[in-house]
Amino acid sequence: MPLSALPKHDKAIDISAETCPMTYVRTRLALDTMVPGQVLLVRLKGEDPLKNVPRAAADQGHDPLDLLEQEDGTWLLVIQKG
Repeated sequence: MPLSALPKHDKAIDISAETCPMTYVRTRLALDTMVPGQVLLVRLKGEDPLKNVPRAAADQGHDPLDLLEQEDGTWLLVIQKG
């Protein structure tokens, strides 16, 4: 996916090489540096991160807006900081 086609975001991280629980730790650290309303784009891969990262973000008061499957087998999770 070309960068111009990515959802509008303020920050992006790639955790596709990480395993749980580091997937959410890296996501939370990124969210901690942002202001409410900003959008974080997270590239992730694997069944556990797909299930756990959006749920953990929602539990922390953030809003998982979208989950987009990519051609390379990764997913893009769009989170708005709460």
